[in-house]
Amino acid sequence: MNTLLIKPKILVWARERAGFEVADLLKPFPKLTEWEQGVSSPTLNQLEKLAKRLWAPLGYFFLPAWPDEKLPIPDFRSVRDTPIQHPSPDLLETIFSMQRRQEWYKDFIFREGATPLLFVGSASLNDDPSAVANRMRSVLGIGAGWTQSMPKWEDAFNTLWLNAEQAGVIVVCNGVVGNNTSRILDVEEFRGFVLPDSLAPLIFINNVDAKAAQMFTLAHELAHIWLGSAGVLNFRNLKPADNETELFCNAVAAEFLVPSGELASAWARQKSFYNLANYFKVSPLVIARRVLDAGYISKDDFFRFYNSFMANARAEREAREPGGSFYSNCEYRIGRPFADAIARAAKGGKLLYSEAYRLTGLKGETFDKYILKMSREGG
Repeated sequence: MNTLLIKPKILVWARERAGFEVADLLKPFPKLTEWEQGVSSPTLNQLEKLAKRLWAPLGYFFLPAWPDEKLPIPDFRSVRDTPIQHPSPDLLETIFSMQRRQEWYKDFIFREGATPLLFVGSASLNDDPSAVANRMRSVLGIGAGWTQSMPKWEDAFNTLWLNAEQAGVIVVCNGVVGNNTSRILDVEEFRGFVLPDSLAPLIFINNVDAKAAQMFTLAHELAHIWLGSAGVLNFRNLKPADNETELFCNAVAAEFLVPSGELASAWARQKSFYNLANYFKVSPLVIARRVLDAGYISKDDFFRFYNSFMANARAEREAREPGGSFYSNCEYRIGRPFADAIARAAKGGKLLYSEAYRLTGLKGETFDKYILKMSREGG
């Protein structure tokens, strides 16, 4: 049995990169401790299995040192007083996957005659956030007070999502890497990211996050598209990083969801997060953040509510059984405009099945059923 001369520090780095302790891997790899200490080395077969388990390219293990992996887009995550650690393989793989989808989709719709979306990059940091918010409403086909006709804030969220897609924005909402339910995305690492493009802007929302917080993430990422600025976001306590771009997008999103003028009069009438949430059709979490920023409550008041709300949201999520059709969920995991394009391309013979499998993460019969569903819904 031939073993490989692998530097022990590479093995340690790969394991830590994936977030594992040695004890987590001893059952499938009983000699891992020996490998990491340089007492013995794995065979090629063992190394291939380890690389797959650690979500790492096999070639990395043969390098003299582990490569310095960096995010391919700007990092706008807030950090408090601690430095941001290297990006996880889950985050990197998710961004790369979305970039591949965006590139394919952009080329496909360009060949179909798509023209640039004029709103992408149409704003600047010198603009009035309220004016940008109004321009966003105009493009998305929703006027001032658009939420008042909605029964619940969840309906307003779905309307905003649908209108963004109809305007040409791909919106993906997923809580796992691809369709791998064992690789859950860490909401503490990121809440979403945005990839602006004149033909195919893409927004990714981490579905592990509380639904209440996703409304703010979507509005904030739309502001990024208007600014033409890509980035990874995390919004600790619904507050962006102390960065000029993030503060601007935060102000636009805030005015878009809860205009300051309306908030002032509404707060004077009733000082209730839940009542105002019902009035503005946003989550109570967004209201709490807005009234804090407006100076109507203290930070202590906000954090008491925030921590309680998030704890209840986590408990409800854990107690809730997974629901919905797998194929219906795929539309959210893949993005409906992109899913429709894949279905049309595959059905029309413009896309090889092997490439369709790679782009969607669906294979064989699963992909065929998905295409059939999309074709029926598309008429």
